[in-house]
Amino acid sequence: MTRQIIAMGGGGFSMDDNPLLDQYIIDSAGKPNPKICFLPTASGDSDGYRLEFYKGLSKLNCRLTDLQLFRRTISDLTEFVCSQDIIYVGGGSTANMLTVWKTHGLDSALKIAYEKGTVLAGLSAGSICWFEEGVTDSLGPGFKKFNCLGFLEGSNCPHYDSEVNHRQAYQDLIKKGMKDGYGTDDGVALHFVNEKLKKIVSSRQNASAYKLHKEGESIIETKLETQFLA
Repeated sequence: MTRQIIAMGGGGFSMDDNPLLDQYIIDSAGKPNPKICFLPTASGDSDGYRLEFYKGLSKLNCRLTDLQLFRRTISDLTEFVCSQDIIYVGGGSTANMLTVWKTHGLDSALKIAYEKGTVLAGLSAGSICWFEEGVTDSLGPGFKKFNCLGFLEGSNCPHYDSEVNHRQAYQDLIKKGMKDGYGTDDGVALHFVNEKLKKIVSSRQNASAYKLHKEGESIIETKLETQFLA
């Protein structure tokens, strides 16, 4: 079974004025009318964010639903997420989101769905969560390392080009022992297939992704080839 994760630095229905990344995610399922479920946990299941999702994707060829855990109505989470073609995770507090997922057992359910072929996607917190480690500001002032689900090796830093000090903070954290990984600009998505990075796409011209690794006391940042979807 092919396993896919699409990790966006930022973009999609809540940040872009075009549907390019969202359409790319839908196409990745390889079905004419895939089922796509939005997880707004990181925003506290915000009603406004959920409405944005339905408005943003309603014109695309897919079937939409969402999963709320603060007002949970689904009994068997594993059965539910495995029935979806795509899981789309929104942004917000990575720390709070993963704590809630683990309390409900959704982390284990998502791993089963992933191994059965459900596409996992998301932006910001919904990008960080799939890696071993991520850069987050959800633990108080400043950026910190946070241990995530580990479906993908290494670390991840979203909003690499847009949020103040993100780039420098990520490099400093790697110097201090954070795992090597990827910095992704807003509008850029890393597409992993069977845990290998296969493609990088963007909904914005001149946006990029970067591979970062430590050599001695230096951080080497390598700009990666990115395909502009338009």
